Amino acid sequence: MTEAELLAALPGLAFQAVLVFARMGAAVMVLPGLGEQEVPPTIRLAIGLGLVPLVLPGLAPDLPTAPDAAVEAIRLLSLEIVIGLWIGGLARLLVMAMSVAGQIAAAMIGLASVLVPDAGFGAQSTALSRMMGLLAAVLMLSTGLYALPLAALVGSYAVLPVGDPFPAGAAAEAVATAGAESLALALRLAAPFVVGAVVMNLALGLLARLAPAVQVYFVAVPGQILAGLALLGLMMPLLLAVLDSSLRAQFAALPGAN
Repeated sequence: MTEAELLAALPGLAFQAVLVFARMGAAVMVLPGLGEQEVPPTIRLAIGLGLVPLVLPGLAPDLPTAPDAAVEAIRLLSLEIVIGLWIGGLARLLVMAMSVAGQIAAAMIGLASVLVPDAGFGAQSTALSRMMGLLAAVLMLSTGLYALPLAALVGSYAVLPVGDPFPAGAAAEAVATAGAESLALALRLAAPFVVGAVVMNLALGLLARLAPAVQVYFVAVPGQILAGLALLGLMMPLLLAVLDSSLRAQFAALPGAN
């Protein structure tokens, strides 16, 4: 390619790079692990920009050139941002199962009143939920799980080519399915704490019947918290293993993953 040909192709390449960044950058802002609120926006922006030169050479032949009308350019960029937020949001919704499980577990072991700010939920949540949410982010980064949604993003150009209408119906169905899978996973992760709370409450009920003079409430609260924290320590490796295997299976079902 001559210098004149390169200069003539630069506007088209620049527009294609902006299209790729619109989808990649929007997704990185909400992806689990890479898009955590604790990660500075400048770092997330740098990650999105860094992905552009990696994927643009392979995608450039199938990307549209810069349109003559500004309205068409805005439409293309808006669609790319929506697609990126949609795919990144699906992955985020699946990983939120760990935080929801922490909320359930905190209620079961008596820590529901210990609240801390949580940027993920947009308000205060239990300290246990916050801790488990951070553990999920650490798991994403330490095991390489973050690469699976990124691979789905690259593959999404074959499923949702640039310029095609956004499939709103299928997108809504995918969000509902991801929400159901996330809730089911959260219930599975919190199941040991639910069973433990039921067993302990039954035991306390029998104690109250057998020894009415005993102040069951004052005995139960510290015992419930200690037993719950001990159960958490015992179950945490298994919970992380279940989360890892479940997320790998669910990320494989993201648009563009296959």
